[in-house]
Amino acid sequence: MDKFYHSVRLDESLCKGCINCIKRCPTGAIRVRNKTAQINKKFCIDCGECIRICPHHAKLAVYDKLDVLKDFAYTVALPAPSLYSQFNNLEDVNIVLAALLRLGFDDVYEVSAAAEIVSDATREYLKEHREQMPLISTACPSVVRLIRVKFPNLIDHLLPLKPPIEVAAQIAVQRAMKKTGLPREQIGIVFISPCPSKVSYVKNPLCVEKSEVDRVLAIKEVYPKLLSHMKAVGMDAPELALSGKIGVSWGRSGGEASGLLTDSYLAADGIENVIRVLEDLEDQKIDNLEFIELNACSGGCVGGVLTVENPYVAEVKLKRLRKYMPVAKSHMADAEDQEAKHRIQWTRELKYEPVFNLGDTMMESFSRLNQAERLARRLPGLDCGSCGAPTCRALAEDIVRGEASEKDCIYRIKDDLQRLLEERGQKEDDGSGVD
Repeated sequence: MDKFYHSVRLDESLCKGCINCIKRCPTGAIRVRNKTAQINKKFCIDCGECIRICPHHAKLAVYDKLDVLKDFAYTVALPAPSLYSQFNNLEDVNIVLAALLRLGFDDVYEVSAAAEIVSDATREYLKEHREQMPLISTACPSVVRLIRVKFPNLIDHLLPLKPPIEVAAQIAVQRAMKKTGLPREQIGIVFISPCPSKVSYVKNPLCVEKSEVDRVLAIKEVYPKLLSHMKAVGMDAPELALSGKIGVSWGRSGGEASGLLTDSYLAADGIENVIRVLEDLEDQKIDNLEFIELNACSGGCVGGVLTVENPYVAEVKLKRLRKYMPVAKSHMADAEDQEAKHRIQWTRELKYEPVFNLGDTMMESFSRLNQAERLARRLPGLDCGSCGAPTCRALAEDIVRGEASEKDCIYRIKDDLQRLLEERGQKEDDGSGVD
C-alpha cells in the first residue's frame, strides 16, 4: 500500500491549518497536526475534494506538462469526452481534434470511441453474468479505490472490464506502431484528463500489469492553448471523430449507463451520494438492478477538478453537442478496435485492502475497536474538528492507533480544567471551616 502513487498532494507552505479539508474528505484521510494538514496516503482515494474546498490552494493535483511531447518521436492525444464540454458553441468535435494536432500531437484517438467498445462489451457481459448483478462500473478510479478499501463485500460486483482510457491507449499504441514502424518506447500516449484520479490510475493501473498511457495532461492546462488553434481550424476541420452519442455521453453522469440500452440502472454522482449508494448496496437495500454507474465528481467527469467549466453548464453543452451525432460508430471499428474487444477484460484479480483496520489481526482489530468505542463515548460527540480530526470517532481511532491523545480534544481539556477548579474550590471551602 505504501507504494500506491497518489496524484493529490499538499503544499505545506500554503496550508494555514484550517479544517475545511478534514470535513470534506470522504474517507477521513486528512488530519491537522501542529497547524498543518496531513494526508494519510493509505486512506486517500484521490477524489480531489480537498483541492476543490481548500481556500488557500494548499492541495494540488500532480500531472504532466505539455512539454512532455518532446519526450517521444510520435505522440497520440487521448481526449476525454468531457474535454468537448468545456467550449462554447462547439458543434463539431473535429474542430477540437484538429486543434490538438496543431498543438503538437501527431495523432488523436478519442477515449469516447473506446467507451463505445466498452459499452458493447458491457452489454455482452450483462447477458452472460446475471449472477453478479447489480454490476458496478469501474470507469471512475476513485470509486473503485473506495470500494476496495471500505466496501469489500461489493468487490465481486465490480465490472471486470478495462476502463475506456486503457482501451483507447491500447488501440492508439497498435495504430501508431503500424503507421510509423516505430518501437513502443518512442511512442507517447497522452491522456487529457478531467481529474487527478486518472493520473493515479495510470501509475497504479487497475487489474493490469502496466497502463499503456505514458503521460497525463490536465484539461485546464490544455484548454487555453487549444482555443487559438480551434479558431485557426475553423469549419474546415478534417473528419477525425470516431465516436457518436453513446461514447461522448460518458463525459456526464448517467452517460455510461444509458449506453447499455436498458432502464434497469442507477446513476449517482458526487462522492457523498456515491457513499450512500454503496452503503445501501452493502446493506442489500437496493435490488432488481442490472447496472450501477457511480462518479465521484458532481455531474460526472465534467465536474472534475481539472476542468474549467461549471459542471452543470458543461453537461448542457455536452447534451447539445451530441444532438446531431449518430448513436454510435463502434460498428465501424477497424481491425485494431475489434482486436481490443478480445483484450478488454481484467488480467489480474482485484483484492480488498483493509487499510482502515485498527489491528494487524482480527482479534487485535476487535479489541482496539472496543477500545475506540469506549473512547468515543467519553468524547463530546460534537464533531467540531478542533482536535484536527473530522469526527470524535475518528479522534478515538487515532488515539487507539497511537497517533493522537485525549488531550487533543479542547472540550475534554475544558472539562478537566473545570473539574480541577471545582475540586480546588471544594478543598478551600473545607479548609475555611478549620480554626
